[in-house]
Amino acid sequence: MSYAHVNGLRLWYEEHGDGPPLVLLHGGYGAAELFAPILPALAHRRRVIAMDLQGHGRTADVDRPLRYESMADDVAALLRHLDLPGAQLLGYSLGGGVALRTAIQHPDLVRRLVLVSTPFRRQGWYPEVLAAMSSQDERAGERMRGTPPHQLYTRIAPRPQDWPVLWAKTGDLLRREYDWTPQVAALAVPTLLVYADADAIPVAHMAEFYGLLGGGHRDPGGDGTARPTSRLAVLPGLTHQDIPTTPLLPHLALPFLTHQLH
Repeated sequence: MSYAHVNGLRLWYEEHGDGPPLVLLHGGYGAAELFAPILPALAHRRRVIAMDLQGHGRTADVDRPLRYESMADDVAALLRHLDLPGAQLLGYSLGGGVALRTAIQHPDLVRRLVLVSTPFRRQGWYPEVLAAMSSQDERAGERMRGTPPHQLYTRIAPRPQDWPVLWAKTGDLLRREYDWTPQVAALAVPTLLVYADADAIPVAHMAEFYGLLGGGHRDPGGDGTARPTSRLAVLPGLTHQDIPTTPLLPHLALPFLTHQLH
């Protein structure tokens, strides 16, 4: 457990286990603790590096906006700081967007990618989710005081008083339009997409994302040799909120990260 001084940030990260490096990227308003329920299973097979993104958890905010692109540069800087070329990334929701941008912007540093409940464009969320995202600001943060995310932030953040600032900056990020269709279609890194069947993202968008990665266009043949290197999993009985802690996630991710892909 340590800090790395990268890109003007004092970036928190912690390490567990041994094996090929796997970086975990949490969702919005969260921290590395999000993955505590599945960490033992992952660390049994991997050198797990869980980090707190800008303004989240133990990583204090700095004078710059929250952007997927700059947070991706932070991930890349940490990988270089730790001398870890060819790492594997697992990102959830906001962290999934950061993981995806890391693979787009720094393809030489990413060997495999697991994206959990992640769209490739802003309009990939349900309309009611977009409406909720658009309303996030300092006042919304004040209403969230006393909730588990706020309690965790109060306990571990270097400046607990920055909670409303995190909400204001996150709201600004989530209101920005983006569409990474061309970059996703050009992505070469093998990618596992994981969603809940009752996610905040429509099933049609999941299928479209998989299609951009080469999946779902043709029968793979009797021996499966025509299938793409990327994979799609839709987990039953789960939602956007509980999918990052289900034991099904390491059960799916570890074979994908381990086995040779054809």
